[in-house]
Amino acid sequence: MPQLDTSTWFITILSSTITLFALMQLKISMMTFPLSPSIKYTETMKTENPWELKWTKIYSPLLLLPQ
Repeated sequence: MPQLDTSTWFITILSSTITLFALMQLKISMMTFPLSPSIKYTETMKTENPWELKWTKIYSPLLLLPQ
């Protein structure tokens, strides 16, 4: 059974990695990005909820006495 020749694997993987890196750099460099993004201020609308006006107590089922 013949042996698998792996002597060229290193240069193949290295050249593929360098090529993919160069292609990604070219692809990213072709993109256009906004130079100075501005902050958009939005005002939140305050709604009146009936439960905000009164105090309510929330009971956890684990804290209730066993029956």
